[in-house]
Amino acid sequence: MRSILIPDKSDTMLKKFYNTQDDKIWFSRQQASDFAKQVADDFNPLHDIEAKRFCVPGDLLFALTLEKAGLNQQMKFEFSGMVTDNIKLNFPDRIDHTFDINDEKEKVYVSVTAEGENSRCSTLIESLISAYVGFSGHTFPHILCQLMAEKEVMINPSRPMIMYESMEINMTNLAVSEVSLILASTSLTIDGKRGNACLAFDLFDPSGEKVGSGVKHMVLSGLRPYCAETIADITSNYLAMKERYHQAA
Repeated sequence: MRSILIPDKSDTMLKKFYNTQDDKIWFSRQQASDFAKQVADDFNPLHDIEAKRFCVPGDLLFALTLEKAGLNQQMKFEFSGMVTDNIKLNFPDRIDHTFDINDEKEKVYVSVTAEGENSRCSTLIESLISAYVGFSGHTFPHILCQLMAEKEVMINPSRPMIMYESMEINMTNLAVSEVSLILASTSLTIDGKRGNACLAFDLFDPSGEKVGSGVKHMVLSGLRPYCAETIADITSNYLAMKERYHQAA
């Protein structure tokens, strides 16, 4: 019997950004690109519909995992492969310590580790997704350009490669319904033409009490000596592209 492809109909903030088929989840280029731009405010060229090396945002995979399996007190996501459009993935409805998000050929794209209590509070999960994805999507140019300037290196302007490596969340209190995120610290370590960026953050409830923390790790490849003029041009073009999109929308 032929399978019918339909958007997922669950009443969630992510429902329009993915499809289901035979208990598998897949993303069209339009859905993944819309999530990057509309939810994360992320204009990484890798998420453009026309990109030759197109990939689904790692933040969408992270968000969908929380939506499906809930939020544990300690969670770690390790990204090992680029998800392209129409790849059908296996997502968990619960995580008993570890879970691999893989395709029909068992290729692993994300490895998830979860410990501690689990919350299925949709209000908390949507608040955390919005707070984290909004922060994560603004990593470039605001944070990374400053780090590169401090280390006197920069990405290749003709082929900028900034890849999501891993992220961790540690919640000390799950009995909250809303969180905000504040950047705690940043660092960039250089190893030849490769850079490893570490962005630490704290999570707070509406009263201002700290209820968690986390860290995002990114890999910058093809590094070269820093040029302020080139970085200024990259930043200007990036922000102009973002402005054109928002004006058209």
